[in-house]
Amino acid sequence: MESSGSKFLWALPIFLLCSLTLFNNGVEASHKVYSHLQSLPAVNVREVHRTGYHFQPTQHWINGPMYYNGIYHLFYQYNPKGAVWGNIVWAHSVSKDLINWKRLDPAIYPSKPFDQYGCWSGSATILPGNKPIILYTGIIDKNNTQVQNYAVPANLSDPYLREWIKPDNNPLVVADESINKTAFRDPTTAWFGRDGHWRISLGGRRKHRGIAYLYRSRDFMHWVKAKHALHTAAGTGNWECPDFYPISVSSRNGLDTSAIGSDVKHVLKVSLDVTRYEYYTLGTYDTKRDRYIPDKDMIDGWNGLRYDYGNFYASKSFFDPSKNRRVLWGWANESDTTEIDVRKGWAGIQLIPRTIVLDPNGKQLIQWPVEELETLRGNLVKLSEKELVRGDLVEIKGITAAQADVEVSFSFDSLEKAEPFDPTWDRYDAQRLCGLKDSTVEGGLGPFGLVTLASEKLQEYTPVFFRVFKDQDRHLVLLCSDASRSTLADGTSKNGSAAYRPSFAGFVDVDLSEKKISLRSLIDHSVVESFGAGGKTCITSRVYPTLAIYDNAHLFVFNNGTEPVKIDSLNAWSMRKPVLMNR
Repeated sequence: MESSGSKFLWALPIFLLCSLTLFNNGVEASHKVYSHLQSLPAVNVREVHRTGYHFQPTQHWINGPMYYNGIYHLFYQYNPKGAVWGNIVWAHSVSKDLINWKRLDPAIYPSKPFDQYGCWSGSATILPGNKPIILYTGIIDKNNTQVQNYAVPANLSDPYLREWIKPDNNPLVVADESINKTAFRDPTTAWFGRDGHWRISLGGRRKHRGIAYLYRSRDFMHWVKAKHALHTAAGTGNWECPDFYPISVSSRNGLDTSAIGSDVKHVLKVSLDVTRYEYYTLGTYDTKRDRYIPDKDMIDGWNGLRYDYGNFYASKSFFDPSKNRRVLWGWANESDTTEIDVRKGWAGIQLIPRTIVLDPNGKQLIQWPVEELETLRGNLVKLSEKELVRGDLVEIKGITAAQADVEVSFSFDSLEKAEPFDPTWDRYDAQRLCGLKDSTVEGGLGPFGLVTLASEKLQEYTPVFFRVFKDQDRHLVLLCSDASRSTLADGTSKNGSAAYRPSFAGFVDVDLSEKKISLRSLIDHSVVESFGAGGKTCITSRVYPTLAIYDNAHLFVFNNGTEPVKIDSLNAWSMRKPVLMNR
């Protein structure tokens, strides 16, 4: 480890990641369509920013698990012909541990009148008799009319369920006249009620009101729309990729999607088309009225809770009965421009699967990388009882800094130097605050944290750090992951569009009475996934360094506040690549 002085102020169960909606030629359609690029094949795939232990295909574009008879199935939206959205099929990979994957032939692809213009996102349900069934959104015409279809395995004795059949009685669900047919998609995993009916929810909107439609069925073939939606909220825009599931109040075990009871809360997550972020609320599922009611402190929409305050979208969760856990899997698109994606020959990654539990305070969820990830840990470097005074920058050597897993616990003696929280700041706009108070701006208690994917002389770096503020009678903790200095490349395309490299941030609802806080970051060449305070606040950044690549990447820990901060413990592992067949 090496220190320098204070002048370092640096000059994608079934898991289908859902459809993303943009406006194209005045028609609302999933993803921006680049008809001239969507079938342009990758000739020379650029490897420099490809991830080492995150799942991604060999080449081209992806967006998108079901646990069945000992096998995890990952279905994901994939363009086999190009690195932009289009030509979408349901690609299929299988695993026994959520980390090492075997690639199979696509499971579903456009082939019938009810999906001839696209096979979009959906979910899977295990029916009685241990029979899996997929529900997915099909596009039936050039007007982007969306219907809901189903598919079943051709051979249940095949452990990998390689082939799927789309029966001719599709579609199962067609929008009535009250529904916007171009915003009617992404069926959830079904849940079974005490009245003997199956239920699913579908995302949509009416004008600017987001809607989670509710449908019921006795036989899973004939579906009837409920008179009232499961939930709606004004001013939120289109709801995509709804996810509705129970979570235990008293246990860290996950629950099957049909679970109800006095010891259960429910989670409703939606992906907002307008903001490109995901939001969730905790609440009560009124089974008599078939309505979801958020808790009184919950906020629907733009100022609400988020799974991840960075580049994270179109997620799905599923119940894993093999380990009694609920697992969340999200997708991160590229922050580079479409032109650059085409040049490098691939786009999009699946993030590391996360377990989800309810925070003991009952007010939020806690996420943490699945334990199987630890099997990839290699060489370990440790640091403990190290004090960082103002301006200290300590390098962590002896690991592969471009492909690492880092856990660090910080402590401090006093909260007295926490900066006053300016009343003009919007406490809901953590991202703007991180831009104002970045890692180079000296504070009182903070900024302190990690400097990831850094070049030797800090020409480029991605800091992940905490900053503590005093707001009247309480303290506010800000977690930032700042990609704005992550590369020397300007990322501007020939048409003038620029790469997206923001200062992502979120507040951390953590008790500072013990004057401790922890951080874990998963670093993998072009992605940094960070988990603050044991997973209370999570941030994913996509970055594309030009100098800090491979063996030229460095990892530092720093303090740029006037209050000394101690590293109680730091464990940093080099991460091995999983066995990704046909990678």
